[in-house]
Amino acid sequence: MADLRPVPPFLVVGVSRSGSTQALRWAADECRHRGARLVAVRAWRPASGPGTSGSHPSLTTYDATQDEADGRAALERDVAAALGDDAAAAVPGGLECRLVHGGRRKVLVKAARGAELLVLDAPRRTDLSVGPMFAHRLVYTAPCPVVVMPPDVAGTAPTPLARAGRHLAENVARAAATAGRPGVRPPVTGG
Repeated sequence: MADLRPVPPFLVVGVSRSGSTQALRWAADECRHRGARLVAVRAWRPASGPGTSGSHPSLTTYDATQDEADGRAALERDVAAALGDDAAAAVPGGLECRLVHGGRRKVLVKAARGAELLVLDAPRRTDLSVGPMFAHRLVYTAPCPVVVMPPDVAGTAPTPLARAGRHLAENVARAAATAGRPGVRPPVTGG
């Protein structure tokens, strides 16, 4: 006979290699309010084995099983660093850490099926030359609402692109304020 008990609600947090501290903390707090469990997910791909040159085999070996165990341990350390040593107690609905083989977007979309929310820190990469940005693509393919922690909330330093944009905006505003007004000095801004 099929189990007819309702599935408890859950939230998924994408945990990047930087730890996603604020996303984890926000999601844990949200889980407490909703009575939901928290699923911390990190996409993982095995490192490529050592390469060789010539006809001699490499002197180093590669253990994919150990690499995966190290990745799982790193995820658990990052979750504990964000939520405290007793991370499971921080989420009364339960906490699960999943290291999943695959690319970031596909892993998060699959993990978020049936979730109430998908939470992640703002991606650090703002390089527009590499195609659509990760968060933008994720928002359009996610099966649930997505919460993205902005860099100011996540505590990440502004990227060079963001700093350049802010500097450009200040210069444009200063130029507009003094345009056609000889002798008028713009106010000095802190920044």
